[in-house]
Amino acid sequence: MYATSERAQLAMYRSIHGEHAPRGGNRQLRRAMFLSAFAALHDPASRTYYDRCRARGKTHTQALLRLARHRISVLFAMLRDGAFYEPRSPRLA
Repeated sequence: MYATSERAQLAMYRSIHGEHAPRGGNRQLRRAMFLSAFAALHDPASRTYYDRCRARGKTHTQALLRLARHRISVLFAMLRDGAFYEPRSPRLA
């Protein structure tokens, strides 16, 4: 049994504003994906996804993290299917 209460454990995972970037995993890979998402804002499909996240009330950092995660999902799907990237026309909100 742990000495800390459940409430104290939950408080450890929150920042002042209730949000923070994930701290686990490969630090270099996480940074590379974050910077890749930032650079991808010039791509129309990525910009549309980012703008949709912002329209839903996400902060800039939250929207970038969601875009990075979305790009990782696309990458894994490409590896799974053995396919090359084919940009689709962006869906409008």
